[in-house]
Amino acid sequence: MSTALPNAIPVGSSDVAGQMAQIATSPSPRLSKLASRYRGATVEDLDPPPALSCYPTDPVSHALLAAFERDYTHLTVVSAQNRALLGYLSIPHLKVLLDTGEVQEQDEVSKAMIKFRRKGRVYKVITMDTPLEELELFFNGGEHGEDKKQDFAVVTDENRRFVLGVATKADLEEFAKRRPA
Repeated sequence: MSTALPNAIPVGSSDVAGQMAQIATSPSPRLSKLASRYRGATVEDLDPPPALSCYPTDPVSHALLAAFERDYTHLTVVSAQNRALLGYLSIPHLKVLLDTGEVQEQDEVSKAMIKFRRKGRVYKVITMDTPLEELELFFNGGEHGEDKKQDFAVVTDENRRFVLGVATKADLEEFAKRRPA
């Protein structure tokens, strides 16, 4: 019983290098569909608003008010000592926590924030130069849906030293609607 693999090179093939180059350069059908949709646009074209950050020791009421004033759905949480990115605060999730009584408005943000895991996972760097098709794949859980779906992305510089903004799935959908097919 033999099974043909889609990107396999037959044993005894005389043009192994040529076939390897073809496999490496042929985009996946899903990616090429997305690529034609965005036509070379990057995260910078979304014009993401600057990230609004708070500290883990800030009261929840302060974070909620800051998000409400700017109509933000996600706030980044940074260290007070070195401004390192520690996690984020999802305002819709925070409202659920407040409604259920798990968190009070006077509690610290650290009680309600979602912490970024430092170990065990590869962190996907999203920069202003990231193509929008990669951003959509990130939101949808990766090329094959193997990762968790995301509602937003923290946009950083290439070295992940500075938080430049936040891009949401809604921002991407709005961009796609404004751009004719």
